[in-house]
Amino acid sequence: MRSTPCFLLLVWLWLLAGAGCACGQERTAPPPIAREFRGAWVATVNNIDWPSRPGLPTARAKAELDAIVDRAADLGLNGLVFQVRPAGDAFYRSELEPWSEWLTGAQGRAPDGDWDPLAHAIERCHRRGLQLHAWCNPFRAAHPAGKSKPAPNHVLSALPSACVRYGAYGWMDPGDARAVEWSLAVLCDVVARYDIDGLHIDDYFYPYPEKGAAFPDDASYGRYRAGGGRLARADWRRANIDEFVQRLYRAVHEVKPWVQVGISPFGIARPGVPAGIEAGVDQFGQLHADVVKWLREGWLDYLAPQLYWPIDQRAQSFAVLLPWWLAQNPRQRHVWPGLNVVGMLARKAPHRPDELEQQVAQIRAASPRTPGFLLYSFQSLRDDAPHVGAALRTRLAREPALAPPVPWLGASPPAPPRASIELGRDHHTLRWTAAEAVRFLVVQVRDGNGWRTQAIVGAEVGSLALPADAKQVVVHAVGRTGVLSDPVWPRW
Repeated sequence: MRSTPCFLLLVWLWLLAGAGCACGQERTAPPPIAREFRGAWVATVNNIDWPSRPGLPTARAKAELDAIVDRAADLGLNGLVFQVRPAGDAFYRSELEPWSEWLTGAQGRAPDGDWDPLAHAIERCHRRGLQLHAWCNPFRAAHPAGKSKPAPNHVLSALPSACVRYGAYGWMDPGDARAVEWSLAVLCDVVARYDIDGLHIDDYFYPYPEKGAAFPDDASYGRYRAGGGRLARADWRRANIDEFVQRLYRAVHEVKPWVQVGISPFGIARPGVPAGIEAGVDQFGQLHADVVKWLREGWLDYLAPQLYWPIDQRAQSFAVLLPWWLAQNPRQRHVWPGLNVVGMLARKAPHRPDELEQQVAQIRAASPRTPGFLLYSFQSLRDDAPHVGAALRTRLAREPALAPPVPWLGASPPAPPRASIELGRDHHTLRWTAAEAVRFLVVQVRDGNGWRTQAIVGAEVGSLALPADAKQVVVHAVGRTGVLSDPVWPRW
């Protein structure tokens, strides 16, 4: 009878070992966690990606948005760039601008129920381990697909003299200080009130040229000249956009230092730059966007140039443009090209059958430490087309990856989580608590096949099922700027 406690202790230890306990095993260090931004644009203008039509009941609109988030996670993506301000309107609750007609069917009409699509998307993305970047158009005021009369609090109604008509579009004049202040206030309001990971600005500063039409900014340029300004009009326009970008970058980080500012410009700076790029809109001369200057000055945290051309398209070759953009980056900001999966799905020459895989391979080879890409747009990711959806799920993004960190926005690591493991017969359960500033948790597992990243999930989720054959588990907390905590080896 005196030996019974020792016998029971031996049995208990044997049972733990049979259940996969690693507490008695020598620890082996896991490999570094993969880093790559894998994002996709979700366009709401004219209902390109979401919602499927204006005026959907809230329950159905929510279900469609949830399906996008779940599909993104299943494909191995880790970021969605969600369009929340297509044309001076809002896909979120705002006191400054009206609800979008592409959400509810009429500009200014609120969705039924107490629902905020941006807040909902943030919550769903973070739980699934995805960043959410709020995509805003800074100066477009009306789109030709719009049918609604401008609401009373729309910029066209509230500040019509700061806006112009250009072709089929309404435009906030970037040369009018009132239009600039209006947009800055709106964008900073989004940053202040929502727990976004990034504020994303697209390629519409001054508009793409309409054939035979000049942008009608005589009034604002005239005021500039009357006030003693001496810049030629093209230089003045570029100076307007330079100032806007610089002010936006500063203002965002005054509100929340960790929020990334991203810009996705047209993918060609100027025709003939670099050598071999023979044609395209002159971004510097026609859109009045000196993107190379912004990158050089560090007025952004990531650049997503829209490199929407195939590798084999000689006049605008992806393979020529990619290294050129990467070379214009003395401050080592992130450069994550935009890729045109819509064109890849069409599979017209000169697209290669495996164009997406080839382009991603070139990105990874050219930028091995901080690679990344954004896919336009989500409509092309809804099924398992072999050369897009299946390529991501089965080859390009089989294992989860974290977006590269932005240590210049904050380099302090977060506090490690408190974690433990509950043993079970069919699976084990990892449970944790984490500090408020923790965004995600990364879980690495070692089994008979070696180490792998099991999951990246929101810190608020609190638990995760682990395979029964897990031998070791390591957990890191991820802060808002992507910096990792010290590793934690949970107790079994």
